[in-house]
Amino acid sequence: MTPESLATLHARAFSAQRPWSAQEFSDLLGSPLVFLVSQPHAFALGRAIAGEAELLTLATDPDHRRHGLGRQALQSYELAAEKRGAHRSFLEVAADNAAAISLYQSAGYTVDGRRPDYYLTPGGAKVDAVLMSRNLPQG
Repeated sequence: MTPESLATLHARAFSAQRPWSAQEFSDLLGSPLVFLVSQPHAFALGRAIAGEAELLTLATDPDHRRHGLGRQALQSYELAAEKRGAHRSFLEVAADNAAAISLYQSAGYTVDGRRPDYYLTPGGAKVDAVLMSRNLPQG
């Protein structure tokens, strides 16, 4: 996927938060620590360093939700992180994103804490970030 197609899909998936721009995706993908796993209607972007991985974002096209694509993207991210030497995975998710929190919990992620008022919605409301992590199977 190109930075432009990633930004388009991200904007469709994250209508309640500021989507990332093509330039932001391009900048991230320019780092040797950042990796992308994708399929036609979903993707995950991660970063791995020093035995840890961070899920930067995971997006599924709203027209293709509830078909397991997000779960597949998460699993592909974790496999790619393991190949890069990661033993533990971390992520942040908006506290009001119940579907994503449910996905992550079903995959073994547990809540580590919160960042108050971390996300800003297009309407100006602030939403906490829920911090989650899990050991990867090899870890």
